[in-house]
Amino acid sequence: MDTTRFDVVIVGGGAAGLSAATTLGRALRSVLVIDSGAPRNAPAAGVHGYLSRDGMNPGELLSVGRSEVHSYGGTVIDGEAVSARRTADGFEVALGDARRFSGRRLLVTTGLTDVLPPIDGLREQWGKGVVHCPYCHGWEIRGQKIGVLGTGPLSVHQALLFRQWSPDITLFLNDTVEPTDEEWEKLAGRSVTVVDGAVASVDAVDGVLTGLTLRQGHSFDVQAVAVGTRMEARSALLESLGLESQVHPSGAGCFIETDAMGATAVPGVYAAGNVSNTMAQVITAAAEGVMAGARINADLIEEETRWAVEGHFGPFSAASEAAVAELVAGHRRHGLDGDRQTAGMGPAAIVES
Repeated sequence: MDTTRFDVVIVGGGAAGLSAATTLGRALRSVLVIDSGAPRNAPAAGVHGYLSRDGMNPGELLSVGRSEVHSYGGTVIDGEAVSARRTADGFEVALGDARRFSGRRLLVTTGLTDVLPPIDGLREQWGKGVVHCPYCHGWEIRGQKIGVLGTGPLSVHQALLFRQWSPDITLFLNDTVEPTDEEWEKLAGRSVTVVDGAVASVDAVDGVLTGLTLRQGHSFDVQAVAVGTRMEARSALLESLGLESQVHPSGAGCFIETDAMGATAVPGVYAAGNVSNTMAQVITAAAEGVMAGARINADLIEEETRWAVEGHFGPFSAASEAAVAELVAGHRRHGLDGDRQTAGMGPAAIVES
């Protein structure tokens, strides 16, 4: 058995990749997952909005997912995929340690990178006191003093969203956001405090966020900070195969475009999860992985059916054996003598004397 060749190679071992691998394993496919071990949500304490898994540590979720992949015969390895190329019968993926694996189909579920503003202390609090999504973290910071750090046009919308979880919301314009007249009215109507001036630092004591300080020195007490990141798809592998990342309509980042079931513009190459849907939560990424897995399996079935019809399963296919028999024995290959003729074909043929 060739341990470097699979029906499907999946690059990315997060929720999308592992869900796709489980789906393909249950479809009796040989599947390899290559995981670099850098999930987007690693800093978070728990996964939320995932039915039956709410609050589970992200690392634990992936560990359970790997076990499920293994239970259906899939393979998961740790490694960094650095390049991919098309071959005569699929794709070859090269790892940073010189290992190479090939597959008839390629699924990329590498996720995205959250690019944070260059503000002192912000990165250290990311996933703890600094959050981005109210549906992921709003419950945990409900009722607290929440500061919304302005990063672009969506920051006003973010402030109005978090207002659902707390009556004490402060929007820091950060020399970046310029609300329209209509937005000023909305902010006032929802009693959102607005602070002008650039933010210099996110402050903390013993690892616990305590507030924000402006460049001019004025500090504000807040217990949590919401920030809109720039979400950049980890798309280098896909771009090396000829795909180009697209700017998200919101302007909040870049993604790889696919159809509803994960197919890209390059035949045989698929994508799922945050690399193609920047707004996907963990449960959404998992669902997209399932759909991509099903689509890939259907694609492989179509190919195998075509092979069967065309007799391309190798030198001992039914078609090739029939051709040899015809050359050697003519119609006598059916066990008939020369005085008898057949009407019809195959085992259901009617013999007329």
